[in-house]
Amino acid sequence: MNNSRPIHTRHLGHNRHPGLKPGSKAPQALTPKMLETLTTTVMPAEVPASTGPHIQHPWSSRTGGCRHEAGMTDGRRRRVIVKTARADGWTPDQVRGDGRWWKALALALTALTATPALADGIVDNVNGLAPTADGRVIRFKAVLIDAAGKVTRLVPPNEDPPKLSRKQLKKNAGKPLYDWRIDMGGKTLLPGFIDAHGHVTALGFGALSLDLSTAKSLDEAKSRIAAYIAANPERHWITGRGWNQEAWGLGRFPTAADLADVSGGHAIWLERADGHAGWANSIAMREANVTASTASPAGGRIEKAPGGAPAGVFVDAAKALVERAVPQPLPKERDAAFLQAQQALLSNGITAVADMGTTLDEWMSYRRMADIGGLRVRIMSYAAGVETASRIGGKGPTPWLYDDRLRMGGVKIYLDGALGSRGASLKAPYADAPGERGLSFLSDTQLQNQMSRAAMDNFQLAVHAIGDKANSQVLDAIQVLSETYTGDRRWRIEHAQVIDPADLKSFGKFGTIASMQPTHQTGDRTMAEARLGPQRLAGAYAWKSVLANGGKLAFGSDFPVERPDPWAGWAAAFTRQDAQGQPPGGWRPEEAVTREQAWWAFTGGAAYAGFAEGKFGNLAPGQKADFIIVTGDPLAADPATLRSMKVEQTWIGGEKVFDRNGGVKTPAK
Repeated sequence: MNNSRPIHTRHLGHNRHPGLKPGSKAPQALTPKMLETLTTTVMPAEVPASTGPHIQHPWSSRTGGCRHEAGMTDGRRRRVIVKTARADGWTPDQVRGDGRWWKALALALTALTATPALADGIVDNVNGLAPTADGRVIRFKAVLIDAAGKVTRLVPPNEDPPKLSRKQLKKNAGKPLYDWRIDMGGKTLLPGFIDAHGHVTALGFGALSLDLSTAKSLDEAKSRIAAYIAANPERHWITGRGWNQEAWGLGRFPTAADLADVSGGHAIWLERADGHAGWANSIAMREANVTASTASPAGGRIEKAPGGAPAGVFVDAAKALVERAVPQPLPKERDAAFLQAQQALLSNGITAVADMGTTLDEWMSYRRMADIGGLRVRIMSYAAGVETASRIGGKGPTPWLYDDRLRMGGVKIYLDGALGSRGASLKAPYADAPGERGLSFLSDTQLQNQMSRAAMDNFQLAVHAIGDKANSQVLDAIQVLSETYTGDRRWRIEHAQVIDPADLKSFGKFGTIASMQPTHQTGDRTMAEARLGPQRLAGAYAWKSVLANGGKLAFGSDFPVERPDPWAGWAAAFTRQDAQGQPPGGWRPEEAVTREQAWWAFTGGAAYAGFAEGKFGNLAPGQKADFIIVTGDPLAADPATLRSMKVEQTWIGGEKVFDRNGGVKTPAK
């Protein structure tokens, strides 16, 4: 194999997994349980691990995966897999296996086989609502969908869906206009939500590991840690995430000493809620060879105990000092995490996501899932740095793969840390820590060099910047680079949480996109006030000011930092209040956007931010039919009702991929 070729050209999947013809059996969704069957029962333990820059599975051939053609027999399917497996270096005995192994594999592949192509259809009798970029709302009563899973027309409320006349019907050989029709009974149909900033694999691992996100105190966190260790005694390394010392009212970071009485001989490593700090016990630090003489790396900070020993918390780049000792997940564990995350996204009506900081291992997990029909949500991938982008895409972004399900089009660069761990880079010291200004990961020159390396190969730039100094750095870099890299670049700043008011006007100069998360404002409010002091709040979470100065908004959640809940984000964006309605009147309500502006930022605006507006976003004719079915009207709901809305069905490309009532039902003819 020529490993010098970019990853995306070496392992293309050619299977579509479109919607269903009437009367055909719906494909069984790939679940973590099925994945366990595929990766344990199906793949015997003695099968050697694949080598090379990407992972091969027996059902994932070099030429595009096992072909799941209509009518392929189990015997033919077996021959294809045998050929692929032998090519990957398996011995005949390992390939042959026993009857149970092949039966399990055949059943698994049958469950994941592509279904017949979607026929023309209509989703009828809906309260259809779709936003526009200028704040208008398009209302419709039906959606016409073609065989490619694209919207052909939104039928206005005052029209009936088109029908063939008797003459036309006769000319059409008696065939109906639609191959299938489904009556939604007047329920509301909306475009699928697009989360403009998330971390897909991290969301899945968070759900599969120790979760401290709802712990209200240090004692409660310790109790959960002890219970998790008791339930998983075989795990030497205990990993998890979600702790937040601010929510505990602790007034300090937790320490390794706090974990001493619950460790039970296990190494413990727990990420903070924002992902920018980690909490280790003494065993973890010992196994990572971190001692009092270990220096804080550039762009990171080791919290110290009195006397100079590491206290147990590692901020930003310092996290790597411990993470290098943590066992890396196996491919099957990454795949299980993806499936867990995908289920959470689909159940919340999220049909597409910008995956920020995609690693090579994560990219290959998405490819494996797509090759066997397990990738349903659309992923706009932003690689973890320029080197990763080059390894995946080569000299430029990948094409859209798997029927527009996956594309790596940009690069994620970190410039500073987060407010909660005092890693956000500020122009003036922190109000509650006068000696600290946060962490700046790159100088102006280094930042411009990294951005230039990506831009010269036409990768889109998405730069993480939270503090006002970091945001100023990015805006200055965009101004400098725009002289060389012209055209439609769509420069992105991820988070843009604290901006010097004097810098706001720079957003409009080059159409810079502020990729922001409304629930960060509601979740961080009291902490941000303490960190920044009253004078710097004028540019904090300044959504309306970004728009007023000519910038563009794309909204997301930053899951798993916040829950992947677009209803909560939508409500927060136009109320500036949390789920309890606090504070009364909203926090700095002058920065609220309208309900319609917020909705656009979670749909069409988020698609635009990923160069995907021609593919999906707001159900415009020609776009993919990605939509959700809900009960109630989100445009008429009060904020509390909006937050409580549930998605009943999620459709992607004209295919139903989630049904809260269970299963995926075929449209009626």
